This record gives sequence, C-alpha cells and structure tokens, in this order.
Amino acid sequence: MNTQQYIINDIIPFEISSSIREVQNVFNQLTYSHIPVLRDGEYQGCIYENDAHCFDGTKTLNDYLYSLEVFFVRETINWLDIIEAFALHNSSIMPVLGADNKYLGYYELGDIMSIFSETPFLNEAGGIIVVEKGLKDYSFSEICQIVESNDAKILGVFISKMDNEKVQATIKIGHTGMNAIVQTFRRYSYNVTSSHDEDKFIEDLKNRSDYLDRYLNI
Repeated sequence: MNTQQYIINDIIPFEISSSIREVQNVFNQLTYSHIPVLRDGEYQGCIYENDAHCFDGTKTLNDYLYSLEVFFVRETINWLDIIEAFALHNSSIMPVLGADNKYLGYYELGDIMSIFSETPFLNEAGGIIVVEKGLKDYSFSEICQIVESNDAKILGVFISKMDNEKVQATIKIGHTGMNAIVQTFRRYSYNVTSSHDEDKFIEDLKNRSDYLDRYLNI
C-alpha cells in the first residue's frame, strides 16, 4: 500500500531561529500537537505545543533545543509501522525523511488511520472473537487452524493485550459458524472473553436444563 501519496506540507516547519512568540501564535491557530523544526533545511525534531506555551516568548527555539522531540519515519516505511510511530510518540503529525535525511513533509494521523479503515479487518462484514491463553501456550497458527477448521474466513488477527502471564488475541471472521468456533476455542483451552448471542442462548438452555434436572430430582 503506497503511503507516500499522503505526505503533505500544509505546515511550514519552524526554523531554529524562530521566536517562541511566533511558535505560540502558530499553535493558537492550529490543532496539531507538534510542529517540525529545521536548521538550514535539516530536520532537528518537533516542538510540542504544551512546551511552547510554557516558554519565554522573547526567546527563540534555539534557546530550547533540549525540548525538541526527535521522531520521524522514512518515506518507504510500511503503514503499520507509521501507526506504531504515532502511538509511541503520541503525536498528531509524523515527520517524513528521505534516505538522505532530507525533510519531505509529514503524515497526519487521520490520513493514516483512514488507510487502516479501508482494510478488510474493518470494512468487511464479520464477527469478532476475543480469546485469551497463557503467554507460552498461545499460537497464531493454532488460532488460524481453529477458525479455518470450522470453514470460516479469517479477516484479521492481532494481539490486543499482553502481560507477563496471558496474551489476548482479537480475531475477525466471516459470519460463519460463530458458535462452533467459540466452542472449538474452549476445547483447545482458550478463554473466550467476547460475548456472543448464540453462545448466550446455549448457556441459557444449559442453565434451564440443570434447573429442570434439580427439580425432577427433588
């Protein structure tokens, strides 16, 4: 998927000699969390909005070099890595550098997330199953095998939670035999944490059956 078409230059980066007052005024007009800073055209990092409003307006960015946050992605990077970079740096823009470290522009978070929304994981109709298993016991190949053995189509799988003991996987599948897949996961010792109407119906029937057995045995 080509992400380079999403590189934009709507914001002119600050030069390191820019006054803090100028920086503050620009942030007052924009909704971005960061703005890139250059020195003679070379990328130096990004100035954070909250920091800019705390600085002395009579000084320049050069006086606050220590505050610049240096993060960026390369123009050839995969879109998933771009999303990861956004998450790691908690920024609404992501500077893009070429192979020669030349500043090319930036990505907007909304544009990159729109790419994700176009993937089958989000725009194809299907159902979500969330399962948990021990950190050392889970297997992507086993998860896929369980789904496909029930003649279902996998639209996406990702690790949605992880700690020192357990891994949680979120799976999106076509609406085919959801209950059978849920039961198969349980047979393979996965804890199904998502809620499913068919599963609730069967559980309700089981509870009623147990109640009837107890009544008949009185």
